[in-house]
Amino acid sequence: MEERGPVGLEMGGRSCEYGSGMLKVELHSHTADDPLDRISYTTRDLIDRAAALGYDALAVTLHDRQLDLRPLESYAIERGIVLIPGIERTVEGRHVLLLNFEQGAEDVETFEDLRTLKQERSGLVVAPHPFFPAGMSLRGRMNQYPELFDAVECNAMYTSTLNFNRLAERWAARHGKPMVGNGDVHRMEQFGSTYSLVDAQPNASAICAAIAAGRVTVVSQPISWATAVGVMGSLYWTKYVGGESRAAQPSHVTA
Repeated sequence: MEERGPVGLEMGGRSCEYGSGMLKVELHSHTADDPLDRISYTTRDLIDRAAALGYDALAVTLHDRQLDLRPLESYAIERGIVLIPGIERTVEGRHVLLLNFEQGAEDVETFEDLRTLKQERSGLVVAPHPFFPAGMSLRGRMNQYPELFDAVECNAMYTSTLNFNRLAERWAARHGKPMVGNGDVHRMEQFGSTYSLVDAQPNASAICAAIAAGRVTVVSQPISWATAVGVMGSLYWTKYVGGESRAAQPSHVTA
């Protein structure tokens, strides 16, 4: 297969060449509502931080639970943020980002379920951290089900000397899939070093459609080893040792 290059990949903070309606977008984030990870900040805190960093759109993607964003829409709109419904769903033991599906995302358990969801509903399927050295990464499933993925994630967790995104870039190039830049935000310091610029109108459906069509560019800078070690150490400590309690009671989730 001819290598076409991942669509819209720009490392080093360079801007893209599309039209004037570029939106700064984060598609992979977690908050205190997450049922799996202990996180200190609320969804409102994350919206505030996104606004302060100049983002235009934000997807909240809890593990295996889709947050009902309707009670937060007016709060986000007042701060110039478009909210995108989403979930980081565990599918046959592997993580998959399901964005802007009106129904059915929480019910996906197998890749054939995912195929059915895509046939019956509109939405965006993103492969998160697909080749990172973790059990929940997709790895070989990417080659088994390439048609199921609309985009591939460039994950912010990399340094100038260690970057597990390289395999994802090559896979995207071989399959002609767009790359998206995501923070995979579990700690606020992960927010802002890697993001997507999307050529779209400011609504969730238009943003997802533009990404699927390839009208997206990744803007990304490596993080320092100090930041990487600090974030991973914090995640390990709160997950396996304990110490950081949840910041708030869970918000609304979808039925």
